[in-house]
Amino acid sequence: MRVMVADTSWMSKRFDELQNQGLDWNPPTLQTANDAKCTIDGKETVMLSANNYLNLTNHPKVIDAMISATKKYGTGSGSVRAIAGTMDIHLQAEKKVAEFKKVESSLIYSAGYTVNVGLIPTLVRGPQDIIISDELNHGSIIDGVRLTKARRGVYAHNDMSELEAVLMQNSDAERKLIITDGVFSMDGDIAPLDEITKLAEEYDSMVYVDDCHGEGVLGNKGAGIVDHFNLQGKVHFETGSFSKALGVQGGILAGTEEVRNHALNHSRSWLLSGSQPPGVAAAQKAAVEVLMSEPEHHSRLWENTNYFRKELQSLGFDTGVSETPIIPIMCGESLVAKQLSNELSKENVMAGAIVFPMVSRDKARVRTQMSAALTRDDLDNVLYLLEKIGPRINLI
Repeated sequence: MRVMVADTSWMSKRFDELQNQGLDWNPPTLQTANDAKCTIDGKETVMLSANNYLNLTNHPKVIDAMISATKKYGTGSGSVRAIAGTMDIHLQAEKKVAEFKKVESSLIYSAGYTVNVGLIPTLVRGPQDIIISDELNHGSIIDGVRLTKARRGVYAHNDMSELEAVLMQNSDAERKLIITDGVFSMDGDIAPLDEITKLAEEYDSMVYVDDCHGEGVLGNKGAGIVDHFNLQGKVHFETGSFSKALGVQGGILAGTEEVRNHALNHSRSWLLSGSQPPGVAAAQKAAVEVLMSEPEHHSRLWENTNYFRKELQSLGFDTGVSETPIIPIMCGESLVAKQLSNELSKENVMAGAIVFPMVSRDKARVRTQMSAALTRDDLDNVLYLLEKIGPRINLI
């Protein structure tokens, strides 16, 4: 074996530092479908850490659509969409998404991440423009903003007074772009998109909302945050992901035909990525159809959400500012969050600890996420365990 010349030992040192601080990732291994109850590392486990809010990953119509399309089209397209990789099933899925979102058009990317890193840099040019971003926006938004040469403004989380102040201070900008998450993934709270759009109209700004955790959760039948606030036509760029409530994989851009045409011709992460496997595209279309025709999944999700949050609070747990199926159990110190997660793991419950640097040092938490597939017995069993564990670690 040839000896490499360049020194890469810094990677091992960095990894050792992460391990010493307890900040390294060591993901568990799923050995069954990601269901409300699944096998993790050989143990039957209640899953409270998945984005699979509606359990559509296991819906027969979604599975059958993927199998049928794979048999018809094969496992891949063999090209990027811009050249020879656009199949009719891709266009059908996009048409269904646009119908679901109540907009003119949509474009499907390889992932939610690639929407943000590929689209945001095309919307501004240089220092004559400004991007104004919520301080708690997702890392993919931050990465997309870093790829631009525009001025940058950050406002305190959901603070509309501060947002307006930044808009006023940058009134000379040629293009203004406000970017926010719809549902914030760590706290489970909702952006005041109605107030954001009012300020955007007043100060002549474009609005960009990443609704990855709002699709399938907020709005009529889960159509998302824009529908939740009835703001169709007032949000320029609505982005999201199939890999959460919709249970498949891929990124979503929804808006006008003008927006679609712009992204299709200028967004490198779309132009230079191989197109979605046809089976995935068929599953995307089927997942949206299920969500539109079977609203009971959405209803059960919210029944579980409201019940679990209320019971957690009645036991004395702090659920922060959660308004959605993302329900954190606030722990403060990282060590306490890890203790709680580990104790739950011993009882075959998967609920991950979220610690620094993902959140502030004093805001560590165990993040639980609800699913329509969880039964009342599942939730009651978890609540019983939390009632026992909480006092042991001085959390309640």
